[in-house]
Amino acid sequence: MIRTLLYNGASNEVIRGGKELLGVWQQNTDTCIWLDCCDEPEAAEARFLQDSFGLHPMAIQDAQRSRHPPKIEAFDTCTFLLLKPLSGDSGDLHFSSIQLALFIGERYLVTRRSGTSPITDTLFDQATHKAAILADGPASVALRLCRRLVDRYLEVLLKLEPRLESLEALIMQHPDDSILAELLNYKTELKKFRRVFLYHQQVFGALKSGKYPAITAGHDHKIVDVYEQQERASSLASLYNEMASDLADGYLSVASHRLNQIMKVLTVVMAIFVPLSFLAGIYGMNFENMPELQSQSGYFILLGLMLAIAVGLLTLFYRKKWL
Repeated sequence: MIRTLLYNGASNEVIRGGKELLGVWQQNTDTCIWLDCCDEPEAAEARFLQDSFGLHPMAIQDAQRSRHPPKIEAFDTCTFLLLKPLSGDSGDLHFSSIQLALFIGERYLVTRRSGTSPITDTLFDQATHKAAILADGPASVALRLCRRLVDRYLEVLLKLEPRLESLEALIMQHPDDSILAELLNYKTELKKFRRVFLYHQQVFGALKSGKYPAITAGHDHKIVDVYEQQERASSLASLYNEMASDLADGYLSVASHRLNQIMKVLTVVMAIFVPLSFLAGIYGMNFENMPELQSQSGYFILLGLMLAIAVGLLTLFYRKKWL
């Protein structure tokens, strides 16, 4: 699928269409175009992009790869960005990403997606009805996409904080092994977030500090804004990862404390029954000459002694605050 938006600077109008708008764009220097492509045959797509915009074959090849780290690269007439936005079905921490390539020229923006991209679809629809978006130029549109990419990651991350707070309360009130499993899963997913954010920070950091074709000094504020938002998302991912680690350690500490309490109770019970078992063992032996067996009150004396030992040990443990 190839779709295009053609902006005419003279009339301040936006026309939505397909490949047919390329001829109008090439003939009229007062226009700029946004071409978005997805699910096209790779060979035909590569030839089309190279012939229509003069894009470098190696950049197109990188854009078409199913997996490639985010990057930024400058060419003679355009700046190439390769990013990893969230896919269309990613709404929580269990996310998947797609490849989004942006070729930013003076009069064109080419975006190539490996799958459904909500941020691209939304901005494309908005630009159809709001000419001011394209009036700022292709670089501004690209930076809007970058900002929305980061914002969508932030939305997913910020949903995690209330859940971590509720898990903290559950650990103290109703600890369960499912909580530990959930926390460990969060740690794994957050590591994936941090890896993507590290790449994006490098890309936006290079964009902020360097000079790239079709991106002028007038875009500096937007670039800094995107970089700061990405830095915030990265710090939040690190913070939540540390929180998940601390909560997992806290769960293990609570579980260990509960186990120690149980073992303490069992030890106290054992300490009480050891002397009682010793007395029961002595007077349970089958010897004829045991004087206590001839006493009419011997049974009651032994029971009283055993009760006294048990009460005495319980009192001792209570005073030492073992109970």
